Amino acid sequence: MREIGTLSRAVNSKSDLKFREYHLQKGQFIFLTRICENQGINYIQLSNMLRVDKTTTTKAVQKLISSGYIQKVQDESDSRAYKLYPTPKALDLYELVIEEENSNIAFCFKGFTLEEITSAYELVKRMSDNIDAIWHQVKNDKESYHDSASDDK
Repeated sequence: MREIGTLSRAVNSKSDLKFREYHLQKGQFIFLTRICENQGINYIQLSNMLRVDKTTTTKAVQKLISSGYIQKVQDESDSRAYKLYPTPKALDLYELVIEEENSNIAFCFKGFTLEEITSAYELVKRMSDNIDAIWHQVKNDKESYHDSASDDK
C-alpha cells in the first residue's frame, strides 16, 4: 500500500506541475476530468466518485468555476442542488490532461508485458472494491465503523 501511495503522490505531483501553467491548483485536474467525463454530475456524486468529503469537492469546484473551467447550473428538479458542466476552456484542457495521464501510464508500465499490466489492473481494482465498503461505512456511519473496527481486535 505504501508503494501505491508513493506512486500516486509522484504522478499527482508531476501532473500538478504540468497544469500549474493553466492555473490549476493541487489535484484540481482530477475534479476537472471527472466533470468532463460525467457532464451534469452533482457535488455529492462527484464527492463519492473521488472518495473525498463534500467540503473538499466544494472548494475544488469553486476554484474551477472562478478560473472559468466549470459552470454550475441549478437542478431543475431540486432547487437546492446544482449540476456541474465543463466550459469549452475545460474541454480543451481535458485533452491535455488525458495526454498527460496516458503518458504517465505508459511511463509507469514501461517494460511490462500486457499480461502484467492486466494483472496489475485487476489486483488494484480488487483492492479498491474491497476497501469501498469500508469507505462507505465510514462516510455514512462513523460510529458503526468505529465499533466494528474495535470488534476486529
